[in-house]
Amino acid sequence: MVLFFQSPLSVLAVSADSSLAQQDIEKLEWLFSGAKYAGAALLGSRQAYVGPRREMVTPWSTNAVEITQNMGVKGVERIEEFFPVADGSAKLDPMLQELYQGLTQEMFAVDRTPAPIRHISDVAQYNAQEGLALSPDEVSYLEALSKKLNRKLTDSEIFGFSQVNSEHCRHKIFNGTFIIDGEEMPSTLFALIKKTTEKNPNRVVSAYKDNCAFIQGPAVELFAPATGDKPGVFTVQDIETVISLKAETHNFPTTVEPFNGAATGSGGEIRDRMAGGKGSMPLAGTAVYMTSYPRIAGNLNEAERRLEERTWLYQTPEDILVKASNGASNFGNHFGQPLICGSLLTFEQERDGKTYGYDKVVMMAGGVGFAKKSDSMKGTPAPGDVVALLGGDNYRIGMGGGAVSSVATGEFADGIELNAVQRSNPEMQKRVYNAIRALCEGAANPIISIHDHGAGGHLNCLSELLEATGGEIDLSKLPLGDPTLSAKEIIGNESQERMGLVVHEDDLPLLRRIAERERAPLYVVGRITGTMRLTFVNKVTQEKPIDLQLDDMFGNPPKTVMRDRRLTNSTLNHISDEIF
Repeated sequence: MVLFFQSPLSVLAVSADSSLAQQDIEKLEWLFSGAKYAGAALLGSRQAYVGPRREMVTPWSTNAVEITQNMGVKGVERIEEFFPVADGSAKLDPMLQELYQGLTQEMFAVDRTPAPIRHISDVAQYNAQEGLALSPDEVSYLEALSKKLNRKLTDSEIFGFSQVNSEHCRHKIFNGTFIIDGEEMPSTLFALIKKTTEKNPNRVVSAYKDNCAFIQGPAVELFAPATGDKPGVFTVQDIETVISLKAETHNFPTTVEPFNGAATGSGGEIRDRMAGGKGSMPLAGTAVYMTSYPRIAGNLNEAERRLEERTWLYQTPEDILVKASNGASNFGNHFGQPLICGSLLTFEQERDGKTYGYDKVVMMAGGVGFAKKSDSMKGTPAPGDVVALLGGDNYRIGMGGGAVSSVATGEFADGIELNAVQRSNPEMQKRVYNAIRALCEGAANPIISIHDHGAGGHLNCLSELLEATGGEIDLSKLPLGDPTLSAKEIIGNESQERMGLVVHEDDLPLLRRIAERERAPLYVVGRITGTMRLTFVNKVTQEKPIDLQLDDMFGNPPKTVMRDRRLTNSTLNHISDEIF
């Protein structure tokens, strides 16, 4: 049942598994700062409200429900806040919110069943329909793989291939071959980037092969609890450190939904440093933004007055700069990592009938941290080791972000693009980090390997943990916040802040105690098999949405070849003049 509490500005809806005692209602009124229990008074009204999408429990709700449990109020399942609006034309965020015409007992009910596993006959059509950004060569590769296996590939396998082999995850363009004016370039872009470190390794300990890079750090005294799973004394350890370094772009999400795009860019970069080696500690972050001219009212420069403003697809440059800055800072503040510096560039130019500018935003999140040098390299999982998951539930969000981010914004339908943007939950990420930090600060870190959940969700994270050996993941063990998710959506969503790690089975009790103490949800979801096969199976239904040899998923995708020609357009001679 749903109980409603009314305040002067909003209505709090409390979903409970049964009616609450009067004493519990009074506790909730106190918790809600004086919002009064409304009983049935609000039911039947046609007042419109804006509130969270019914399919997705908000991070705020997760924390609020936990507070009620700590207060001894039993049976509360969800708490959400709804704001009255004047009419049905109210502005709302389609990623996070929906418009409700009145409040009802069914407002959290979802009339949808999980879609069954699909076996795809036409890979090219499915690629276009789902916005997977597969190249013609990749489509041909998957068609050939289907023939080799003598079966149709599943929707999860094709979707999974598109994510793990996306530009975001595998750097297809940076590792591809460039042919310019008919001449093949002698090096890939990535090889050029790596060349600096090869020529001058200096203090580099690890680079281009992990979630972040490490350089040699100082010898320090680490002041940390002697035990992470129970109260105890603090001790001093003499350790040799490495300094973690990381920067990554979050361009597409920030273009489409600036606040959450930049927030999850900052959060994802933090997770990458958390998942460096066998675990490391983030300290401080940076943020960079590049947009077209913001055209702030009353403060236009000469170029902004001269150039006609275009129709923006999702957000104006001014909105992007305000919301993105707020989003990145918000995540850092809620997680506990300060943003200490950054940079900003706005640019547009019109020459020879062409207009140039940052219509697709450049947003780069970066940061530094540290780890024990003994933890700077990942270990190798062995058959029998367990795969564990730390973090929140699965929701229908962040679907296909790795692939969609590699194409021009607006190329796909709004629904596909909005669905590809992740939402942020820094409080959950902080709980996960606290558990990982307790393991890393211990005398013997039990983590063998660790990866964060970024683009592609479980698929990318867990497949990276299994990539060297093979393994099996049980879908029925993955936590569902939305019971209507299909197998593909369970495997590929990016919701919540999660980390996957491999430990020996004997170390599970310690991990469980630390996770429980830090209130970080923990799930044991699979095992290392050593079969060189990647299998996602639902042990309840015995369905296998993904069952492929690792080489078929990772080892044999076609190499990206890009052909281009040099331009002689005079525009190129003037761009640098206007930037600098």
